[in-house]
Amino acid sequence: MSYVDAFVVPVPKKKLDAYRSMARTASKVWRDHGALEYVESVADDVKPGKVTSFPQSVKLKEGETVVFAYVVYKSRAQRDRVMAKVMKDPRLASMMDPKKMPFDAKRMFWGGFKAFVKA
Repeated sequence: MSYVDAFVVPVPKKKLDAYRSMARTASKVWRDHGALEYVESVADDVKPGKVTSFPQSVKLKEGETVVFAYVVYKSRAQRDRVMAKVMKDPRLASMMDPKKMPFDAKRMFWGGFKAFVKA
């Protein structure tokens, strides 16, 4: 079974093109280092909930949208190897400056998941 990293990110709508450009570069970097799949998705049918929701999870502000992304690997061990290479890749260095990111990284969240059903 595979291993998945998932990310949820609040992105200002006016910076969505800059985010998309950053995501294209990140996608290439992850795939070049061995990720099986890299997907970034922008909210389309995502409503605030009464208790919790994607907008509430990132404390979505007016003028922002939610991006959900995931990266697929063969295993946790392969993810750890890929991630070590990704974090050292110079193509990402300029994008890692929090002042230049097209989103508020403090409200982003992520985690790694063991897949247990795959159709």
